[in-house]
Amino acid sequence: MGRTRIANQPIRLAAGAFLLHSGVEKLSADEERAGRLHELATGAFPVFDQLGPSPFVRMLAAAEIAIGTALVLPFVSDRLAGAALAPFAGGLVYLYSRTDAMHRPGSLRPSAQGVGMAKDIWLLGIGLTLLGSGRKKKAR
Repeated sequence: MGRTRIANQPIRLAAGAFLLHSGVEKLSADEERAGRLHELATGAFPVFDQLGPSPFVRMLAAAEIAIGTALVLPFVSDRLAGAALAPFAGGLVYLYSRTDAMHRPGSLRPSAQGVGMAKDIWLLGIGLTLLGSGRKKKAR
């Protein structure tokens, strides 16, 4: 079974609380918000066009709640929590990079509209850190 390092708890709690809050908020998204989120996602991930806005937002909320829960539960190993967070955050960073309105022309520096999404790079960094917090190598 994997380890959970006490030193990683602050980053796990911060990211987990953020994702839990975000997921719970999306559970009550109205049709307008669901439509905006769905449109944004399908711009980078056309496969989501097969889902309607409401099912997409419910799926997104469930993913955020599941990953957030894994991060805040201390008995979930760092590597497992990182394995859940890193690809999710990578998808968010990809979405940011593929959405022209989120960054300045010819740059990945965020526009005023993109500052909120630019923070997803921190989630990716946290996920990768947790993935790298695996078992110590055995001494020979």
